[in-house]
Amino acid sequence: MGFDELLSGLRPGATAQAAGIGRGYSGPAARSVAVTSGLARLRCASLLKPLYAWAAADHVADAGRWRRHAEPAVVVSSNTDTLALWLAVGPRLILDDLHRRTGVRWAPPNGDPSRFGSVEVAADEVAAAYAVFAQAALAGDPVADEILGWMRQVGPEQAFGAREALAAPDAGVKCGWYGGADEACLRTHAVAVLPRGGRVSVVVGLTAQPYTDERDREVYRARVAEGLPVEDEHEKAGGELLRGLMRTTLTELGDYRAPGLPG
Repeated sequence: MGFDELLSGLRPGATAQAAGIGRGYSGPAARSVAVTSGLARLRCASLLKPLYAWAAADHVADAGRWRRHAEPAVVVSSNTDTLALWLAVGPRLILDDLHRRTGVRWAPPNGDPSRFGSVEVAADEVAAAYAVFAQAALAGDPVADEILGWMRQVGPEQAFGAREALAAPDAGVKCGWYGGADEACLRTHAVAVLPRGGRVSVVVGLTAQPYTDERDREVYRARVAEGLPVEDEHEKAGGELLRGLMRTTLTELGDYRAPGLPG
């Protein structure tokens, strides 16, 4: 299924973005792809947690303390541990460091800067930042390599089938899901990093699917307030679209390898 078919099925008010980058020192020439329908920027806090951890490492003197917060922030998407790093280092310093390293500039959220989850991004920006991060890991950056290893540990219950969709069981992934009280959409998003020899492919999918039934939204918000899992609701709303966007992106990059074919 191509992008045209995927995007033609979007409901009014929905947003879908996908982006990918393939580059390295071997294999096909560097390629990139990006597509957007709907809003130009979305909040997708969880996708940025590995990047925040990467930037924060140089500014936390106690490596053990950094690791105690960074690992759960990546592996189980802990908001508490992400916030601990965000406040310990400072949002502007983290974002400025990422700009210096990757060339991608993100702004601290308006209002309360403690809200790391309010940074708005586009899929092509996320892909560009992760491409630099992934190449740093391949080039021997020990912090980037450790974080990428944590991304490979993200469990299937938080991966929305991204590895299966990409036929890449060894991919490092980071996914996120949220529907704010001020929003009429459920946001579901994912990034996958596929290192292959001296080459790396990065695939990003962002979705915001309308969730307008008032009763369903009340139940959803109640579950969030109680700390109960809501991944199933995001799977129903956007899981299939998210996987389709990511698989199509990897195919467009020329890096999709059907199950059973040699890697």
